[in-house]
Amino acid sequence: MKSIRHISIPSILALAITTMAIFPTEATAASASQIDSASRAALNSLIARNPKAAALRSHAIAVLVFPSITKAGFMVAVHRGTGALISGNRTLGYFETVGGSYGFQAGIQAYGYALFFLDRQSLQYLNSARGWNVGSAPSLVVGNAGASGSLGTMNLKKGIVAIFFNQRGLMGGLGLQGAKITQFQPSY
Repeated sequence: MKSIRHISIPSILALAITTMAIFPTEATAASASQIDSASRAALNSLIARNPKAAALRSHAIAVLVFPSITKAGFMVAVHRGTGALISGNRTLGYFETVGGSYGFQAGIQAYGYALFFLDRQSLQYLNSARGWNVGSAPSLVVGNAGASGSLGTMNLKKGIVAIFFNQRGLMGGLGLQGAKITQFQPSY
């Protein structure tokens, strides 16, 4: 039997991705109306509780909201969730976020996040990319709804601002993050 030191990081990540592919996804389980309703409720709640999120919303061209993402693992963790791209009162599309991380970590956690698109170039990037790696986004700023003091007027000059919210559960440790966002067509 191989010791854990002899297992490569790519092998562990491949195992995590394969595991995610085997289990049914929220994208195939949730209908468009369910995703839309949950995304709008999460965005409204975030804006009501967080004045900086409300300011971002007033400047945003569109907001991509993932109301509930589940992350779980030990050493290798995976996360998955679905959301809606909202502009004004219209839903422009449905997206899935899938990702993994490797590092000293263990536990299970649920959270949501909203990506505020503040300029047309950033929104075009989302729409033109065939699967969007969050780490490669143009001018991405990340904040936490509970500790968003770093979200000031300077961030309004960036292309995309992400705010995490509704963190629940326990996921301890540090890890190398990777997340991919892709558009999909849910059932109606």
